[in-house]
Amino acid sequence: MLRVGRAVACMACKNMVSNNMGVRFRMPLQKLHPLSRAVHHRYNASANPQRPPHCSAARHFTSMSRLPMRPPKPPPGGHGGWRYQQHRNFWMLRLASRLLKLRYIVLGSAVGGGYTAKKTYEEWKDMLPDMSAYNWVIPDFVWELSDQIDLDKLTKILPELEEIAKLLPELPDFDKIGENFTFLKSILSTAEAPGDTPVKAATEAPVTATPEASDKQFKKSSDKEKVDQLQEELLRTQMKYQRMLERLEKENKDLRKVVLQKDEKGIHQRKIKKSLIDMYSEVLDILSDFDSNYNTQDHLPRVVVVGDQSAGKTSVLEMIAQARIFPRGSGEMMTRSPVKVTLSEGPHHVAMFKDSSREFDLGKEEDLAALRHEIELRMRKSVKEGQTVSPETISLSVKGPGIQRMVLVDLPGVISTVTAGMAADTKETIFSISKNYMQNPNAIILCIQDGSVDAERSIVTDLVSQMDPQGKRTIFVLTKVDLAEKNLASPNRIQQIVEGKLFPMKALGYFAVVTGKGSAGESIDSIKDYEEDFFQNSRLLRDGMLKAHQVTTKNLSLAVSDCFWKMVRESVEQQADAFKASRFNLETEWKNNYPRLRELDRNELFEKAKNEILDEVISLSQVTPKHWEAILQKKLWERVSTHVIENIYLPAAQTMNSGTFNTTVDIKLKQWTDKQLPHKALEVAWETLQEEFARFMAEYKGKDQDDIFDKLKEAVKDESIKRHKWNERAMDSLRVIQHNALEDRSITDKPQWDAAIQFMEETLQARLKDTDSVINDMVGPDWKQRWMSWKNRSPEQHTRNETRNELERLLKLHEDHTAYLANDEVTTVRKNLEGRGVEVDPALIKDTWHQLYRRHFLQKALQHCNLCRRGFYYYQRHFVDSELECNDVVLFWRIQRMLLITANTLRQQLTNTEVRRLEKNVKEVLEDFGEDNEKKVHLITGRRVQLAEDLKKVREIQEKLEAFIEALHKEK
Repeated sequence: MLRVGRAVACMACKNMVSNNMGVRFRMPLQKLHPLSRAVHHRYNASANPQRPPHCSAARHFTSMSRLPMRPPKPPPGGHGGWRYQQHRNFWMLRLASRLLKLRYIVLGSAVGGGYTAKKTYEEWKDMLPDMSAYNWVIPDFVWELSDQIDLDKLTKILPELEEIAKLLPELPDFDKIGENFTFLKSILSTAEAPGDTPVKAATEAPVTATPEASDKQFKKSSDKEKVDQLQEELLRTQMKYQRMLERLEKENKDLRKVVLQKDEKGIHQRKIKKSLIDMYSEVLDILSDFDSNYNTQDHLPRVVVVGDQSAGKTSVLEMIAQARIFPRGSGEMMTRSPVKVTLSEGPHHVAMFKDSSREFDLGKEEDLAALRHEIELRMRKSVKEGQTVSPETISLSVKGPGIQRMVLVDLPGVISTVTAGMAADTKETIFSISKNYMQNPNAIILCIQDGSVDAERSIVTDLVSQMDPQGKRTIFVLTKVDLAEKNLASPNRIQQIVEGKLFPMKALGYFAVVTGKGSAGESIDSIKDYEEDFFQNSRLLRDGMLKAHQVTTKNLSLAVSDCFWKMVRESVEQQADAFKASRFNLETEWKNNYPRLRELDRNELFEKAKNEILDEVISLSQVTPKHWEAILQKKLWERVSTHVIENIYLPAAQTMNSGTFNTTVDIKLKQWTDKQLPHKALEVAWETLQEEFARFMAEYKGKDQDDIFDKLKEAVKDESIKRHKWNERAMDSLRVIQHNALEDRSITDKPQWDAAIQFMEETLQARLKDTDSVINDMVGPDWKQRWMSWKNRSPEQHTRNETRNELERLLKLHEDHTAYLANDEVTTVRKNLEGRGVEVDPALIKDTWHQLYRRHFLQKALQHCNLCRRGFYYYQRHFVDSELECNDVVLFWRIQRMLLITANTLRQQLTNTEVRRLEKNVKEVLEDFGEDNEKKVHLITGRRVQLAEDLKKVREIQEKLEAFIEALHKEK
């Protein structure tokens, strides 16, 4: 009786106890027999001595506890004994009926309560996500609580309860209770096999052909119907709680949005506080281009999204970001460079690039289209000519209400074949980029697999298994599950995939998602609704092939975010310590090698060099006009002197006629001025400007100048000169000025006459010297050189020397000979040489004659120039004297005057216009170089620069990491 009473609860006392089977239930005390109530309170009193009896049942039990256990003996006598026996029988029957009634109630409550508890437990157990792969999230006490539920003990007790129920057929609804216990027993008995669920065991029982088997088959079919009912009820319950959860999340999202908006109002009144994920993203941006010689590698966590081309990587990322932010294409490669997306929570759904201040409102379609276009432009710009993909990372941040905080990197899709239009090394480049990100031991690999194609066609799974063989940081995602269920003949294949039994790779978790119907115009909300509707009606979830926690991108984003922050907390402090040690090493090397220099990085050095170059350009304006004109006149004459002597003076002077000389000179000067002279003059001016610019830069170089700028200055000078173009209108005006200068023949005073004669003499002497040098090279060393220097003539030089001697005799005989040698004279010279045993070619004779006559003519011209020193009087009075008719002096005066006027004109143009234009070009070149990091790295090089660069970045990384760690601890 005491054992029965321990399974009873007193509603008045609001106390609840449990029977030996571990089943808890409540029952009103008024429905129990008084004796049972007494037993109940007696039990409570013994279990809790401090608790006083507080009801009548307890007081009744106290009085009954002093009675003997057996009834008293009957008094002697006849009727008394009969009455006593009758009273005894009545009392025993009454007690038996009460006890039986009590047992029925206890049994019914135990059976119903046990079945209900078991059913409720199984429902909630299936509803809970499978967190075996995420033990680090679930507290330890949860697993300890689940271990306390002893299903084996409950299974052993069920047959006894079933037999008791069969012995009491007169009670209502006990047959149904017995059937329920039979069904429950079959489920629990089949669940004893490891790895099997009750649903699976009930639906996979063998079928036989015997009559007993037919009964069993009928029973199994009814069991299957009950299993289906339970599954449907489970799905309805899941959907109910899912809708409740979504409603609460929506309310939470709206509330957080309001809070964030209120918090945002005070931004201008206080210092902006960066979010935790933004701080972390800044560290990753700095590390993206960090390259140290101290092996301090970037091992900070990121979520690396990899997958085959068109597997749905971008769609999954867009579902996590809750916006269609990436450019889309039909089968073509769209992701051409890594895109780092920093997801964080904010009051408004916006996106922004790292290097831009523009915010794209993701709630507006025009902003979404502009964002996709900008991403596509950046990708194509990052790809070098001749390539298809680029390793350059595009950094993008997305904020919005309810977005999970994490950093994802979307990589180009892995391809198996290089198609037309792609670079030959595209496949290898994509593999290299993917491996570079996945080899980070703290990177979380989000492996995307297309569920609509054959699993054997997957390439990315082999790549992921190579980088993470144990699957400790890999999350597998099966996309396009709707198409997979529709197209696959065996849905069990999907179950094998999400259970990790089909691919050789291992993973931390497996998820199945649906990212829309494939239309580019679908919104995120419509895709979410379609995904939820699909899984709600899918047989994959209804038949238990997929678990509720393994489906939808929402569950995926939660799991990825949790795993990401776990990785961050485990590795960020270790990474900060590594950069701290690297900073110490760099600072020590700088102190030992460059103790007196400031730690200027490449950008600071570029700014310093930029200022020096601009100072050197400005110094050009300090050049005196006299210096400009002198160097311009000298360089211009050096450039045109050959043309003047060979094409103008000599042809005209060899006519031996004054009128013909002047006519020839005027014609040739006019032709020269119209076609060549202005262009040559501008070339000379531009070269002079370049030389002066280089001269000033060289002078500054000697004034404690840093040789680290040499390459940069040379590149700036060359590029500025390349870009500089002289004003085209200057050539036309210069042509007119030069033509007028050459038309003037009037020498006004004696100093001008003497200057022209001096200019003529210097020019002719220089030409005579050059001619003598040519003749000496032709005939070889003379007798003195042969004896003193032990040099000998070659056979050709010997022949030319004999020819020279013969031609000099001819010139002595005919001093007024023309410039050209007649054919009969050539024949005579050749025969004379043959008579002396020298075989000579007529062409060699003419060539030797040209140089000999040139020397002869220049010598005569110098003699005539000396005579003309006193000819200014005759020239001024227009006297005609064959000896003092100095037309050649007038020609040289015209040339000299032209050079002087041209130099003055060019100097004015240089100082007034071109120097300023050059300064402008230099500034533009410096600005372009300042924006081109590759140029700066190429032009400003050396260990000193690299050391300063590494030191600056390591300091910045360490400071930001420490700030992030401090904020991370505060958030905990």
